[in-house]
Amino acid sequence: MSAPRTRLGYDGVVAVMPVTIPYARYSTRSAHWWLGRALGELIRGSGLAKAAVDGVCVSSFTLGPDTAVGLMQHLGMSPRWLDHIPMGGASGVVALRRASRAVQAGDAEVIACIAGDTNHVDSFRNTVSQFSRFAQDAVYPYGAGGPNASFALLTDHYMKQYGATREDFGKLCVAQRENALRNPHALMKKPLTLAQYIDARPITDPIHLFDCVMPCAGAEGFLVMTEERARAMKLPFVRIGSTIERHNAFPDDPIQFRGGWAMDRDALYEHAAVAPADVDFVETYDDYPVINMLQFEDLGFCAKGEAPAFVREHDFTIAGSFPFNTSGGQLSVGQAGAAGGYLGMVQAMRQLTDSAGATQIEGARVGLVSGFGMINYDRGLCSGAAILERGQA
Repeated sequence: MSAPRTRLGYDGVVAVMPVTIPYARYSTRSAHWWLGRALGELIRGSGLAKAAVDGVCVSSFTLGPDTAVGLMQHLGMSPRWLDHIPMGGASGVVALRRASRAVQAGDAEVIACIAGDTNHVDSFRNTVSQFSRFAQDAVYPYGAGGPNASFALLTDHYMKQYGATREDFGKLCVAQRENALRNPHALMKKPLTLAQYIDARPITDPIHLFDCVMPCAGAEGFLVMTEERARAMKLPFVRIGSTIERHNAFPDDPIQFRGGWAMDRDALYEHAAVAPADVDFVETYDDYPVINMLQFEDLGFCAKGEAPAFVREHDFTIAGSFPFNTSGGQLSVGQAGAAGGYLGMVQAMRQLTDSAGATQIEGARVGLVSGFGMINYDRGLCSGAAILERGQA
């Protein structure tokens, strides 16, 4: 048997131009409109000609019946490289991986990574009803539909197995709301206290109101190109230290208590030549607080089952001991469909280019972005993570 090939680094490839199209609770616009707005901001902000964008990554739940190909016709583009990444909360990391390798290989020179969704009054119900064949065949006939029930199952198991309390989850939610109050893009504009969190109405036991992400409309995006081009265009950039992705991890686990990060964590840090202690801030996918706990553990910030103690020991606000979801995360910014999988990536890029405004962490040099997506009954199927580093002037 031949020895495994050494993974190539991402030398010479960078990410630039984080953009957010301000979210709206509901929208009469199509997903195409939101994605087009993100692309337009990338083009205008970078100074590129539209034709110079010769690659596109697209993620969206509500783009149907179109795919990325139909969107290209709608936007009047003819890219020589195109990817459609329907991986929900893992989409931002996977898009960065795919786009970076394509630029590195010369398959495209400038790739726009965009994610966005609309939210009509009935959009979420329609998305849930068509989410997967597994759900339609094995879950919905029994009256269970949507992520609330699935995450209630995961949360209940985690609490019983590892001793997490609602106060532990609440501490994270309260800290994220404090961060969100500094973020002009966040839809949640009111402070949240731990007492309000605890007293909120139940949704699906043990999940209560502030454990649940709020669907909305919006879009996020960024560009991937060579460092040489970014320097020539005078665009602030971030370097890619390492990335991982894993799908359908640990299928024999009776219920999900760990994600794919646990399988590839060592490779993530080794490839970037950093350790968890070197990370200045963390942006995770956070549609429900229990998934933050899993990511703290599986990404090596504490051992399995120790996240509740880790939460009790740290301050997760922007100026705290463990700056976390510095935008406010989806739980306080909102979940614009697949754009939720880009929220952490875009925020990390802002932190590392000193463009995070009132959410800026002083002196941040290394950030970790984690993604999680495609929940099917008792587990999420997609996971990924990226270590990003401040570019040198």
